[in-house]
Amino acid sequence: MTESRAPRRRRTLALWPAVAATALAVALSGAPAQAAPADDIRINEVVTTGDVDDSIELYNKGAAAVDVSGWILKDDSNSSKYKIASGTTLAPGAFRSFDVHSSFGLGSSDKARLYLPDGSTLVDSFIWSKHSDPSWSRCPDGTGAFEAGAPTLGAANSCGTGGGTTPVAWPGGSSVANADASNVFGQDLSGLQQDGAVMWGAQNSGKLWRLVPNGSGGWTPDTTGGWSSGKTLRFPGGSGAPDSEGVTVTGSGAAAGVYVASERNGDASGTSRLSVLRYDVSGSAGTLTATREWNLTSDLPAVGPNLGLEAVTWVPDGYLTGAGFKDSSTGAGYDPARYGAHTGGVFFVGVEGTGMIYGYVLADSGAYTRVAALGSGMPAVMELQWEPQASRLWAVCDDTCSGRHHTLRVDASGAFATTAVHNRPTGMSNLNNEGFAIAPAGECVAGTKPVYWSDDSNTSGHALRKGTITC
Repeated sequence: MTESRAPRRRRTLALWPAVAATALAVALSGAPAQAAPADDIRINEVVTTGDVDDSIELYNKGAAAVDVSGWILKDDSNSSKYKIASGTTLAPGAFRSFDVHSSFGLGSSDKARLYLPDGSTLVDSFIWSKHSDPSWSRCPDGTGAFEAGAPTLGAANSCGTGGGTTPVAWPGGSSVANADASNVFGQDLSGLQQDGAVMWGAQNSGKLWRLVPNGSGGWTPDTTGGWSSGKTLRFPGGSGAPDSEGVTVTGSGAAAGVYVASERNGDASGTSRLSVLRYDVSGSAGTLTATREWNLTSDLPAVGPNLGLEAVTWVPDGYLTGAGFKDSSTGAGYDPARYGAHTGGVFFVGVEGTGMIYGYVLADSGAYTRVAALGSGMPAVMELQWEPQASRLWAVCDDTCSGRHHTLRVDASGAFATTAVHNRPTGMSNLNNEGFAIAPAGECVAGTKPVYWSDDSNTSGHALRKGTITC
């Protein structure tokens, strides 16, 4: 994503007298209005500024599902009112974020209050005396006090971690070299995925590239099959221009389809359209029409139209079940059989504007189920890559985070958690890297293998760079 971002206006509704910058937020644990299960629903996170400002998250700390249809959220004004939609239920241990800015704004000194449908029976409340920086998070979830933390709307709070671990050196060589010829791609080359001897590249202009080795350790556009200048992408039915940001394949490779993450339709660029699209890449036509779209917009917190899905990768069911991965939609161990025909794995997508990662089972029928939501520990996610050889998930940030890379694995709780934070190689400048690809195990030589980055800004006329990591 290369568009400039206008400064966001901080809302100052219900502004209270100025307080010292060091003033701490205070949780108000109002007396429960009703016995369990209503008492199990708690305000768990509040975000007042940033790309997802005016958001309130609820959490079910109990053992039974709770129907919160018609419950009401308010700020410090009794005239403010956000009514939760009918049919909204929180399962045990579930998180749900509500974007309330259409009803009211959350100021620098304000409250978040939760009421039963009668609008007068208080369930829970939280008061603060300065804007979130970037989030007010209850730690532990549902029971603890509020503290400053990383935004994790829709997922467990990053308690006591500061949003990640201490960065360490790059786990490979320090040198980085150009991996393309001069000015081949121009700007906006984003997601990468190596699939054997082919590299797939997604460009924001709604284009997919098929790259082959250039004989010098880098990549060049395939000159066969109509791929010389990349192929134009369309939504199902042949319309629109997907803002293609991420790309991946399943364990069956490109023969089973190439999957692209898109954050909007370029023909309606002011509106989010957070989708994963599947393309048949076997033909020679210069335009590819998606054979399936999983539009996830309604299932995800609202973000700016150019701050949506930036990354996608596929993690096999075999790893997830073997690692004891917990399905957030059921609260139990992940059972692939529950979802019928799907791709044999879970697609993880990254949201640029929030730094959140979500896992989805994408059914062959076009249905989808969210099975995971987690914070990356970074303010933005630009790329996700599953590395089978090391059984780890890579989450990558661009120059927004000085090019840091997080690795994650499923921990004892059944959730993906950060295992390490790596600085970029010392030989690489702080580039606008929006893509990252890892060579397969077969390319491991003397304990290292290649990795590649795509620079959205095409710095010095080059969009692709090559480095190494340990195997």
